[in-house]
This record gives sequence, C-alpha cells and structure tokens, in this order.
Amino acid sequence: MLMQIITKAATALYLVVAMLALAPAAQPARAAGVTDTEIRIGNIMPYTGPLAAFASIGRAEAAYFDMINERGGINGRKIKFISRDDSSNPRTAVEQTHELVEQERVHLMFGSFGTPSNLATRSYLNERSIPQLFVASGDEEWAHPKRFPWTMGWQPTFRSEGRIYANYIQAAYPSRKIAVLWQNDQFGRDLFRGLQEGLGFTANMIVADIAIDADMSIDTQVEILKNSGAEVLVLNCAPPISARAIRRSAELGWHPQLVLVNAAASIANALRPAGLQNSVGVISTSFLKDAGDATWKEDAAIRDWLTFMDKYYPDGDKEDSNAIFGYAAAATLAQVLIQCGDDLSRENIMRQAASLKGYQSPIAFPGIAINTGPTDFQPIKQMRLVQFDGNSWQPIGDVIESAFAARPSDK
Repeated sequence: MLMQIITKAATALYLVVAMLALAPAAQPARAAGVTDTEIRIGNIMPYTGPLAAFASIGRAEAAYFDMINERGGINGRKIKFISRDDSSNPRTAVEQTHELVEQERVHLMFGSFGTPSNLATRSYLNERSIPQLFVASGDEEWAHPKRFPWTMGWQPTFRSEGRIYANYIQAAYPSRKIAVLWQNDQFGRDLFRGLQEGLGFTANMIVADIAIDADMSIDTQVEILKNSGAEVLVLNCAPPISARAIRRSAELGWHPQLVLVNAAASIANALRPAGLQNSVGVISTSFLKDAGDATWKEDAAIRDWLTFMDKYYPDGDKEDSNAIFGYAAAATLAQVLIQCGDDLSRENIMRQAASLKGYQSPIAFPGIAINTGPTDFQPIKQMRLVQFDGNSWQPIGDVIESAFAARPSDK
C-alpha cells in the first residue's frame, strides 16, 4: 500500500514538472510593471519641504504622460506614472522607492529629484536591475556605467556648470573679488568645486564663501558677504534661498554682479520673489528655451508648450523653468520607449537610453543635442550663458560644451 502511495505521488510530481517544462517562458518585459496595455513608471519628488519649488518638475512630467496617454500611449501602451513625495528626505525616498518597486511594481524609476535621495536608492535599484533613468540632478554620480549600469543622469553636471561660470567671470570681470553662497550638500559642493577648478590660479579671488542649509535664514550671511568687498556674488543654492539673497542684497544697497546657478534660474520661483527689478543683469546658464523670452514667441516648440500647459497643466506657471525641465525630460524618456518598440525588457530600456544619437528636444536651445553610449551616461553636455533683462533670459554668446573636463572615472 505504501509503495502505491509513493508511486502515485511520484507520478503526480512528474506530471507537474512536465507541465511546467512545456509552459511558455515568462517574458522579461512582463516581469514587473509592463502589460500589453500599460507601462508603470515610478518617481520621487519633493512636493513638500524646503525644496518644494522643484515639485513642478514632477507635475509637468505627470501632465506630459497624460498628454501621451490621450494620444494613444507609446507602442499601444498607456503610461501609469506614480510619483511620491519624499520632502527631500533620503530616508523617505528609500521607503517610497521600496513601495513603488515592491507594491506598485513599477518597471523603472524616472526623473527622481535630488542628489541625496537618488544616492540613497541607487544601490537598491541596481541590485535589482531596475532602471534609474534621467535622474533630476547634475551630480557626476549618475555616469558610472560599469559600477551602476542601471543609473543614468540627464542634465549637464553641476561641476561643469561651475567651470562655465569661472570662465565667464575670468573673461568679463578679471581681478574682481568673488563671494559665494553655496548650499551645504552634494549639489552645492560639486558646483563650488567646478568654480574653483575653473578659476585655477585665480581662485584666490574668492574672498568669502559661506555654506548654508536649504531651510536657513540667510540675511546675516549676505551681510557678511557684502562686507567682504566682493564685486561678484555667486548664488549656488535653491530658488527660495537665492530669491532671499537677491532681495537682501538690494535692501543692503549692495549690487555685485550676480551669478545664479541653473537649478535656481526660475523666473517663477526665484527672480519674481526676489523682485524683478532686483534681478536685472543676473547671469545664469540654460539649455532649454524660455517661454517668456520674446525671441521664441513664434517658435513652434514654445507654441506647443503653451498649448500643453493650457490643456494639461493649467495650474502651472508657463515661465517656470522647472516645469519646462520636466516636460523635456519626459519627452526624452518617451523617445527611449519609442525606440524600444515591443521589447520593453529592462535591459532593452537601458540599451536604448544608451543609444541616443543626436536627439534634440524641440524645447532645447538650437545646437544642444542629447548623445549617449554604452560608456557615456551623460546625456546633455552643453549649456548657454543667459542674462536676465527684467522680463526674460537673453542668450549670451554661443552654445558652450560643458564637458571639457574628463568624465568621472568609472572604477
């Protein structure tokens, strides 16, 4: 009797194994957030907290995917964009990313904001072979294809941006004393480092620099910088702090040449709160068109942008550079997914992200194109100097190759 039971059990087990062997193999693209009708994409954004001024990046991205979905999606699939708030807290970013991957089953992470939050989640995502695409941060850490093959940045690096400002200051304001107000985090340190490198042997013209936290009151710090005798003030901090610094400088009767980092060069979130009259002459960089610039009034891409904002993001500010950033980044991801065709495996998504050749977003400045490769995870390497005239940003000179420094070593 026992032998009959064992024989029947063995036969049943054999049949189960045989059925499994005959079953079709699971498709890689179906392993997580991809079906025949949907692609699930995760995102982390500071909708609250000290860096909430950047939240319009995520809102514009969500609106862009709404537009894509209304037009039928990509390759027949709608985009399910799931964006979570981390209040710029890396611990919260980790928790939210785990939930997006393990509960929401997103297929990839896209456009998450900030260096600390993305550094905190990078290893987790790479260990699970989940794309961490087009990180919204200019840190050089997103360009290590050997060590972190699932992570890629998007914008020019902060360090190279700092070098651009150094070259400008050397050319336009030689021998002028320089003061720097910089944010005490990876973003602030990287750009300050690039500024010092670019100044080279003239870096001793930096007569004062003060590191501040993102939520600090900076009135006293601006007074200290004024008393240094500096004639050039580099504001290397988030939009709200930059706005307060510009306004406070004017209140003190101090009018140095202001240099404002690209991340804070938002008319809506920095210059308008600072007072447009106080912001005239501010120098910054850009790689995207400004909807408020009369130069682009008849530009087809700007007309499309204005129509998009009216229909899909009516509560947004059409002149908000952060919203334009999100719109352009989302368009880049859409291009990658289009190139994937029906092979939406995570491996092919990264392969296509690393195969962008001369892709130019219509909203980017002419001459600024996206190029990537298997060993080149820095999509945008060019910027243009701009100056605020009281109404809009006006281009200065030609497009500048911001990657004249060697790429970070990938060891």
